[in-house]
Amino acid sequence: MKKEDIFKSGYAAIVGKPNVGKSTLLNQLVMRKIAAISSKPQTTRNKITGVVHFPGGQIILLDTPGVHKTSSQFNRLMVRAALNTYNDVDVVLFVIDAKQGFAENDMFVLETLTGVKTPKILIINKIDLVSKPDVLGLMAVSNEKSIFTDIIPVSALHLDGMEDLGQTVLNFLPEGPQYFPEDMITDCSEEFLIEEIIREKIMQRTHMEVPYSIAVVVEGTQEGHNGVWVIDAVIIAETTSQKKILIGASGSMLKKLGKPAREEIEKRFGCKVYLNLFVKVKNNWRDDKRSLRDLGYLHDSTKN
Repeated sequence: MKKEDIFKSGYAAIVGKPNVGKSTLLNQLVMRKIAAISSKPQTTRNKITGVVHFPGGQIILLDTPGVHKTSSQFNRLMVRAALNTYNDVDVVLFVIDAKQGFAENDMFVLETLTGVKTPKILIINKIDLVSKPDVLGLMAVSNEKSIFTDIIPVSALHLDGMEDLGQTVLNFLPEGPQYFPEDMITDCSEEFLIEEIIREKIMQRTHMEVPYSIAVVVEGTQEGHNGVWVIDAVIIAETTSQKKILIGASGSMLKKLGKPAREEIEKRFGCKVYLNLFVKVKNNWRDDKRSLRDLGYLHDSTKN
């Protein structure tokens, strides 16, 4: 078989503590926005799949929730979702922040990788924020840890080093089939992607506990008059006070959330959209197993 006839494919998990740029990394590699992004930690709640296409291969990326120590049942579920990917992929991409180096939460992630036989690539992200000597120093420290097969410095935001990263990951993958057609960049449903867009706008525009206390559910989509798609989505809050904040005076906050969400949905799917946003209260839904299961965060196979 000729070298050019060999097709490589497989799975790579993007892991790391909250807010190191994992979702930006996924979006830039896929060259389309899939994962929600905000400056707040723990923006990613679910494993999100992105597909990167090459002439001779295909990388299926899994963006995972940030790994961190937590006592919250909801956060434990998110962390478990990340840890469960370690042995189900062909390569683990461990992302750290170049400016912060190996901080406490990074060391916690490193501990969770102990004993994992899957090849591990260290990605030093946000190198645009530090000097070259600092990057080289961090690479030297990383080499001493002796668990990484490769170390790649990048700036995901500015696409620096991303081409090398993609090719390096591809080199770690086995020969395999083309799992997804070339025009497919994610296996996430349209409803899930819409929910993520709405949730991102809430993460970006609300403060304190509110952005961490909400969930979004698309209850229905249908084509209306003149080809306009009507989307009904519900924002789930934990308390009545949060509901009041999300609605705002005379619906002002809902308008601030709805307009950019609608515009991004239209851009993403290439159609006109009428977005109906509602707010409901489910008291302490993050600590209620039934609510977590109804909202897709807890599955029957999930153990305590």
